[in-house]
Amino acid sequence: MAEARHRAGLTVSDVSAHTRIREGLIRAIEQDEFQGCGGHFYARGHIRAIASAVGADPQALISEYDAEHPSGRPDTREDLLSQPAPRQPRQPREPTTGQGSWLGPVVLLLCIGLIVYVAYQLTPGSRSSGAAASPGRTARAAPSHSARPSPRSASSSSLASSGPTVRQVTPVRAVAFGPGGTSDGDNPQAAAYALSGDPATPWYTSWYTTARFGNLQSGTGLLVDLGRTVTATRVSIRLGDTPGADLQVRAGTSTSDLHVVARAYDAGGTVRLRLRSHPHARYLLIWFTLLPPDSAGTYRAQISKVTVTAFSR
Repeated sequence: MAEARHRAGLTVSDVSAHTRIREGLIRAIEQDEFQGCGGHFYARGHIRAIASAVGADPQALISEYDAEHPSGRPDTREDLLSQPAPRQPRQPREPTTGQGSWLGPVVLLLCIGLIVYVAYQLTPGSRSSGAAASPGRTARAAPSHSARPSPRSASSSSLASSGPTVRQVTPVRAVAFGPGGTSDGDNPQAAAYALSGDPATPWYTSWYTTARFGNLQSGTGLLVDLGRTVTATRVSIRLGDTPGADLQVRAGTSTSDLHVVARAYDAGGTVRLRLRSHPHARYLLIWFTLLPPDSAGTYRAQISKVTVTAFSR
């Protein structure tokens, strides 16, 4: 969404004014932080509103959100059927005469009949059964089918419910990478510090007189080796505290075939990015196209930690 917003020439304030969503919450959503949304229902609503404002496809983004947060997906018909029917609260008996003595049992029977009818209508295959059955006969037959599932159906249900899970992948190696590849990367002898996890000992790019590398080159970066090919979904990068870095994340199974899967603008601190299309990747290239200022009046970027989230079964 951040990329779509930049393409549309909109600021976070513009999107906030259009959607009436707080600017801080919009920035958090652009970095895949949804804790402030108040729940999955509201997160989907915010995603839909922001995507519509910036000209992105809301349904595609919501589908990605549901894939990343399987516990927050909407309830399906099967989920509703698997839940027990709500128990009716017990009402205290009162001594009554006339209509009051039989009205309560009649209402209770009507409620039970309605629950049985709704369950019959929602049960898969109930409408296609060969012989028509009364609601009472349906209620008696249903427990015999659900109480003794065949081993094959139970096994199929177990396999269907076991979907992919996500896990953290720690890179095994980092190499400085320049316009010519690993042969002209910035500060190559310190590249391993990019995985140290300690902000006090990061890897730095070379320093430049301007944010655009003093017009000497188009960019510079860091090549991260994950050790094996995974289905990557997100990446977390710890930069310096000063914002101002523009960067791309490129992914691929070889260093000669890397494609852009995420972008960040005016970044600083810990940047969390969702990777488009969940690429199969062994290598990630963090490629800076704009550098933040440093305390010496020059420009350079730093990285002290890289973590990748990937699917696994």
